[in-house]
Amino acid sequence: QVQLVESGGGLVQAGGSLRLSCAASGRTFSSYRVGWFRQAPGKEREFVAAISWSGDTYYADSVKGRFTISRANAKNTAYLQMNSLKPEDTAVYSCAARGSGSAYYTTAHDYDYWGQGTQVTVSS
Repeated sequence: QVQLVESGGGLVQAGGSLRLSCAASGRTFSSYRVGWFRQAPGKEREFVAAISWSGDTYYADSVKGRFTISRANAKNTAYLQMNSLKPEDTAVYSCAARGSGSAYYTTAHDYDYWGQGTQVTVSS
C-alpha cells in the first residue's frame, strides 16, 4: 500500500509559479510510475504530466513548456514545477502512482494510488 500526500498549492497571480510536491510512503517509490492530474469545477479530471521510474517524462499539450515533472527517489517525493501559470490552470491537482507496467500512464484509471489533492488558484 502506498499513501500519497500533496502539498504546495495556493493562490498565485497569472504569470507566477508554484511547485507542488507529492510525498509517498513505502520503500519502493523509486519503481513507481507517477502522474499528476487536475480537475477544475464542473470539468472532468484531466492528465497533466507523468514520469516513469527511470525519469522519462510526458506532458499534456496544454502544459508543455510551462510545467516540469520530476522525482527525488531518495526523498520518496515527486514534484510538479508550474511556471507561467494561467487562470485556466486553476484546479485541484492530484498525484497518482502505479507500481508496475508501462513506463508511464496518461489515463486516471491506470493508476492504483491517489493523493487527496491540493488546490491551485491562478488569478488574472
